Amino acid sequence: MSESVTLEATKTDTPRIILELFQQFGEHEFYIQKTHDAIPTLWINRELIAAVILFVKQEIKQPYPMLFDLTAIDERVRVHRQGLPAASFTVIYHLLSFERNSEIRFKVALDLDDLTLPTLCDFWPMANWYEREVWDMFGITFTGHPNLRRILMPQNWTGHPLRKEHPARATQMPPFSLSDELQDEEQQALQFVPEEWGMQRQSADNDFMFLNLGPNHPSVHGVFRVALQLDGEEIINAVPDIGYHHRGAEKMGERQSWHTYIPYTDRIDYLGGSLNNLPYVLAVEKLAGIEVPDRAKVIRVMISEFYRIASHLLFYGTFAQDVGQMSPVFYMFADREKVFSIIESITGARMHSSFFRIGGVAMDLPLGWDRLIREFIAFLPARLKHYDKMVMDNRILKQRTQGVGVYNTEQAIEWGVTGGGLRATGLEWDWRKIRPYSGYEWFDFEIPTGRYGDSYDRCAVRVEELRQSLKIIQQCVDNMPEGPYKASHALTTPPPKDQALHDIETLIQHFLNVSWGPVIPAGEASVCVEATKGLNAYYLTSDGSTMSYRTRIRTPSFPHLQMIPLMSNGLMIADLIPILASIDFVMADVDR
Repeated sequence: MSESVTLEATKTDTPRIILELFQQFGEHEFYIQKTHDAIPTLWINRELIAAVILFVKQEIKQPYPMLFDLTAIDERVRVHRQGLPAASFTVIYHLLSFERNSEIRFKVALDLDDLTLPTLCDFWPMANWYEREVWDMFGITFTGHPNLRRILMPQNWTGHPLRKEHPARATQMPPFSLSDELQDEEQQALQFVPEEWGMQRQSADNDFMFLNLGPNHPSVHGVFRVALQLDGEEIINAVPDIGYHHRGAEKMGERQSWHTYIPYTDRIDYLGGSLNNLPYVLAVEKLAGIEVPDRAKVIRVMISEFYRIASHLLFYGTFAQDVGQMSPVFYMFADREKVFSIIESITGARMHSSFFRIGGVAMDLPLGWDRLIREFIAFLPARLKHYDKMVMDNRILKQRTQGVGVYNTEQAIEWGVTGGGLRATGLEWDWRKIRPYSGYEWFDFEIPTGRYGDSYDRCAVRVEELRQSLKIIQQCVDNMPEGPYKASHALTTPPPKDQALHDIETLIQHFLNVSWGPVIPAGEASVCVEATKGLNAYYLTSDGSTMSYRTRIRTPSFPHLQMIPLMSNGLMIADLIPILASIDFVMADVDR
């Protein structure tokens, strides 16, 4: 990068990456779009996408090595897109730079008659599943893709569900019937054909055996299937098969009001509870320009960290159980019950409290809210020390997990790994520290890291995160701000009660906001948080309505499962079980 570009970047508000792109390709090749999240967003021609990606990923100083997300949007009935390039569909590439601590978003406009783009699988192996999802949901073809087939929907599904003409409710569809002919087609589609999975039936020396692990095996942690190609007990190939838990969560975002969609977010990573609410409400607040009071921010942090503890305790116990230890999971579930009792005492619910609201939280903290919390903070550290001896110091567990399922930092970034899986490779990257949100900048805590990137380190990192969450909660209890628990803003839901009772006009507004939901200004915003299993982001598009025009949920577990062949090929069947356990995934987080 030349000195002149650096000087120019300091004199203007244009992000440095945009100036670098202008210098390399020419300003006329890009259209800059302003978004509410201030992420540099550029529209480019389809013919230029490969060259631009190569440049920002490999050629510039401080590159953007991670393809954070790849998705699309059906633009055909969108009203408020003044000034944007004409498009029937738009494909969106979201890249992340660790060195710059910044993101960039590229958009490519496509016409309905020519929905094709070149694949990025040559740049990122993780692009494989993301491009399959875009084809599955929107019908956009990626030329050169090694296996462009459905990934979330059944192989014989008709249509592309995230197109606007596809129905969003069962009442919009004719009654279901299963004829003999259709049943035969369904059965035929279920037959396992190794070649369709990229597998070979035999080598020069022997025939391979094929084994289905799942989709209902307890060690796959949900309705998840891994098709194994085996030479004896050695794994030649392990191909994940997902979609059994797909519920159309992104499609639901187009039919629910901004407010009534909040409970749906609880069910994405259903072990993370209200922590899933956070990126969604933060994105809505960014679109609406709502500033959340400090007390609400700290309450959100405290509840989020309790859900992180609940999720990590379940992971810890089932990780030990999958390796063969039966006792730890019973102890840790008892501790998890204490966490849920605290959450219930504050929110009124346990696993799915849906406690966060647009503008704050559902209600203020009750009287005596800190008593159970202080007791738990005093109780858990000794239990964790006991678990260290019971689990982490166990000789058999170490033999089963150390050096098993290894990947390094570069591989993790190439495959889109975030959260504890990335930090286990030694990279100290936690969104709460690197890009603080909801007041996390006020808290003192450490970022645990590993060294070897194996199954053992992935567990060890999360064990230490339990202690760091306790540290954060202690600071919440000791320094809880005074003040309101919700913003005094017309678009909060529900609106403040004292305003609703002021006069008939505000009462009507209260009624409309609760029944129809607020009208959020048109625009786009993406907000990411450090969720229980990695980075979770909501990318919302508003068309100036009471509902989202497009709700994109970037979950951590989706790219993590795609990495299974890299971690397990060449190992034994028994090694696959601790590998799956160490990933710490939830199928609702994968399939949405």
